[in-house]
This record gives sequence, C-alpha cells and structure tokens, in this order.
Amino acid sequence: MRKTAFLIPILVVAIALVFSSLFVVDEREKGLVLRFGRVVQVKETPGLYFKVPFIDEVVRYDDRILSRDLDPIEITPLDDRRLVVDAFARYRIADVERFRQATGAGGQQAAALRLDSILRAQVREVLGQVTSNDILSTDRAELMLRIRNGAIQEAQPLGIEVIDVRLKRTDLPQANLEATFQRMISEREREAADEIARGNEAAQRTRAAADRTVVELVSDSTRQSEIIRGEADARRNNIFAAAYGADPEFFEFYRSMTAYERALRGETTRMVLSPDSEFFTFLQGANPRAVDLEAAAEAAAEVIEALELPNTDDLEGVPSVDEMPNADTLREEIEESVPELAPDNDPEG
Repeated sequence: MRKTAFLIPILVVAIALVFSSLFVVDEREKGLVLRFGRVVQVKETPGLYFKVPFIDEVVRYDDRILSRDLDPIEITPLDDRRLVVDAFARYRIADVERFRQATGAGGQQAAALRLDSILRAQVREVLGQVTSNDILSTDRAELMLRIRNGAIQEAQPLGIEVIDVRLKRTDLPQANLEATFQRMISEREREAADEIARGNEAAQRTRAAADRTVVELVSDSTRQSEIIRGEADARRNNIFAAAYGADPEFFEFYRSMTAYERALRGETTRMVLSPDSEFFTFLQGANPRAVDLEAAAEAAAEVIEALELPNTDDLEGVPSVDEMPNADTLREEIEESVPELAPDNDPEG
C-alpha cells in the first residue's frame, strides 16, 4: 500500500515530464525552440518533436500567406496632382529564425508595422516618379511590380517574403475634388469652343467656295448669253440686209407696218405728226409705191434659202431662251429688236 502510494506521484511526474517535452507543429505553422531566449531549434515541417521540459520554450508562427491592408496613402506624382492611393500586400514568413531576431517578442504585430512602413515608402517612391495619367492607365501593373520588387528587398532582413502588392483605389483628396471638377469643366468648355471655332471656319470656307462657284457659273452663263445674243444680232442683221437687197420696196413696206403696229399699240396712243409726213406713206389711198405681195413672198423665200437658216432638228442641244440665264431680260431685248417675234403680235394683222 505504501509502495503504491509512492509510485503514483512518481508516475504523475513522469507523465507530466513526457507531455511537457513533446510538442506538435502542424502544416499551417512553423516553430522555434527557445532556450533562455536563444533559438536552439527551428521546426519548419509538420510533425511531433521533443524539447527539454520546463527549460525550452516553443514559439509558433503562421506559415500561411498573410494579407496586409495599408491605410490610404497621399502621394504627389510628377504632374503635382495629389492623389490618395489604397493598397494591400500579400506576404509570408519565409525565415522564422531571422524573423524572430528582427522582431523579438513583438512577433507578427511588430513585423506588420515595419512592413507597413516599407510598403508606404515604396508606394511613394515609385508613384512619385510618374504622372497621374500613368497611375490611372494600364501601365499601373508595371508600377505595382516595381513596388513589389522594392518591398521584397527591403523586407528580406525581416525574414518576410513579399508575394504581391496591389493598388485597390486611386482618388483625389477631398479638398481638391471641387477644384479638379472646375478645372475639368473649364477644359471641356475650351475644347467645345475650339470645336465650334473649327466648325465655323469650315462653314465659312464652304460658303466662300459656294459663292465663288455661283459667281463663276453666272459669269460663264452671262458670257454664253452675250455670245448667243451677238450671234442672233448678226443673223438678224444679215436677214435684214438680204431682205433689203432682194426687194427694197417690200422691206420698206414691212418696216413701216411694224412701226405702225408698235406706234398704234394701246387704247390711248397719241401722235403729233404732219399729215404729209413720210410716216403715213403706206396709209395714204394713192400709193405710188404699191408692193407686189407675190413678188415679195418670192423674194423672202430667196432670202431664206440664200441665208441657209438651220433646220429645227439641227438645233438639238442648243439651249432655248427660257433655259438661258437672265431669260426675261434677253426675251425683252429680242422682242424690241425683232418685234415680229413678240408672242402678242397677230400674224394676220
């Protein structure tokens, strides 16, 4: 009985010693065995390990990939447009012994604070060397790679491996938003004014070209009408000359009849002439210069044949008077020069 009572405490102490000398490191962590604050063992693989009971201390560190969100960082790019950047990093403890030596008893909390300082310094350094447009463009992937590479070198003495650094959001400082919006509005208004000015300039060029084309067309049409009018006057003079040469008496009779018609046109025509005026030669009863109408008709036919006047079929493509510029003015001049062509003349009169 006494022996049993003696063995039980010994067994309890032995069991306690065994349990205090054993420790387990799982796949999610790494362990350090410290003896009086000095590292004596590094356990980086999962398993069951031994230590000196009551003397050695086991410190465990997370071996998973950790995340660290940075507070908003205010930066000043090359174009002096202040920006606020949010970033985060992914890292892991690569060397637990160096990590312990660098951070001491502070552990992961102390390491996180030092990593924040490294990341913030790298963000300011890299983004301060480029413009705000580069930060907001697709080139930001290269900028994040540069930040990551710089952070890897700075964090290596801490035993930390920086896996990735990302920029989450890039904004303007709240104090600069209103001024930035006003500047953007002014730039857009200036661009709109430039576009309107260019449009007005193009419109003026178009109008000037159209006016020049109109002047050229009118000038060309006027020139053609003058040529046609001159040819018509020449043909008319030839007809009159030929008619006069074929039968002067008939030609004089015809001109007198035309003069009578023009002078006596209207209901209130008044003429003050002497009764024996030559104007009334063909109105007097006894006319010593009576005209043989048949002979006059034959003479007119000879004139037409001699002049070889063109057939109407040969005039295709030649513009009519109505199709010519200033048609009304041209028609009036033709009627004044050749009254027998006027539409209101009665051929039987």
